[in-house]
Amino acid sequence: MSHDDRSTGLFIDGCWIGPDERQSRPVIDPATGGEVGRNPDATVEDLERAAVSSHAAFLSWKARSPLERSDILRRFAGLLRSGEEEIARRITIEMGKPLAEARAEVRSSADHVDWHAEEGRRIYGRLIPARSPDVHQQVVREPVGVCLAIAPWNFPLSQAIRKVAGALAAGCTVILKGAGEAPSAVTAIARLLREAGLPDGCLNLVWGDPPLISGTLLARPEVRKLSFTGSVPVGKHLAQLCGQHMKRSTMELGGHAPVLVFDDADPEAAARALAVNKLRNAGQVCIAPTRFYVQEGRYDRFVGALAEAFEAVKVGNGLDDGIQMGPLCHQRRVDGMEAMVADAVGGGARIVTGGKRVANEGFFFAPTVVETRTDDIALMREEPFGPVAVVTRFGRIEEGLARANSLPFGLASYVFTNSLERADRAAAELRAGMVSINHFGLALPETPFGGIGDSGYGSEGGAETFDGYLTTKFVTRRATLAA
Repeated sequence: MSHDDRSTGLFIDGCWIGPDERQSRPVIDPATGGEVGRNPDATVEDLERAAVSSHAAFLSWKARSPLERSDILRRFAGLLRSGEEEIARRITIEMGKPLAEARAEVRSSADHVDWHAEEGRRIYGRLIPARSPDVHQQVVREPVGVCLAIAPWNFPLSQAIRKVAGALAAGCTVILKGAGEAPSAVTAIARLLREAGLPDGCLNLVWGDPPLISGTLLARPEVRKLSFTGSVPVGKHLAQLCGQHMKRSTMELGGHAPVLVFDDADPEAAARALAVNKLRNAGQVCIAPTRFYVQEGRYDRFVGALAEAFEAVKVGNGLDDGIQMGPLCHQRRVDGMEAMVADAVGGGARIVTGGKRVANEGFFFAPTVVETRTDDIALMREEPFGPVAVVTRFGRIEEGLARANSLPFGLASYVFTNSLERADRAAAELRAGMVSINHFGLALPETPFGGIGDSGYGSEGGAETFDGYLTTKFVTRRATLAA
């Protein structure tokens, strides 16, 4: 198969297999609903070949100097930056986000690769002082082996990059299942890593039926670890499979991020900042602020400012100039938004702005603010994963914290206050893997990213990213055998 930026395919042991060689699925432009490509399904034989080639490559890749691995990753980061415009354009065509956001995703991905390339050179063991002078004790950290990485469609490049860069920097090899809805970004990873000098088999790329892929590969003895980003139900199913086969796993699952806006914060400034972050990628972000708890003294001003900010957002095709929010990725996401808004209204909530589909083609839904006096609606219990924000009021800090902590999710939480005492208490008592106060400081390469509870376990990013890709070996040696 000839390969360029616009074609997709399986990539196994250095060979491309195109959609004309396998059963394939359409790739849809969510701004128009039209087909823009096709993606091949892997067969069981393809998956078995990927596992075998990944393991063979691992035996030599793990022995490479960390400096050599770092050099390849740094070249890869440079190639990502050089290809920013075409990669970003294809992301926009395939999953809808505005072109400016897609460009930012490419730049952020390159930063993640650079950081992992450097940090991978500093994976150290340690010496443990022994109780006897002729005994030497050391801890060695070794790559776990072949890793299965399953990445989502909402950030098709950066979510895959987190997994690939961490695994390769640690000395592991990767079988990557990217998002079939937006395949070109992941295809670019395989193409550019090969151009950067990554040996064949170190990265294999597969697509197709998710249960077939996960069931086949997690049962293979060559595959030793899973990194999954996706929904809570699928994550729980995959965790069961990993437990059945004693494979380690990292799970970055859904969130339903609460926001606490206290009455000592500037409600207009908080509303404007939250609107931008809520509507990024049309709300299809696992750490998007979603449940807005606003203290009574600032509630009315906050709701008015949030609605005004939502109404000012320009919605349209992400390739058009000035567009601030594109379509949702699927028709089913639009259907889901309608159902959740209807449920909220049926439960006594009020639509402040939006609440309906927009445009005559494509998968567009208006930026929507819903206010409720009860938590007993679906929007307060389930992550909408779309451009819908639900706002409610609270009184004392204890009430706000209790309601923010009322769900089993625990990915991200946000706090807006000018009180250090309130900020410290919220940081201590919010049950979440990440808490951001008075700004949006999450998902940087050097900081850990991950949740607790139903939002998963393990971290991607920061030094913690390598914990899932390394095993710990303790070696103790006496100088000579005692007589």
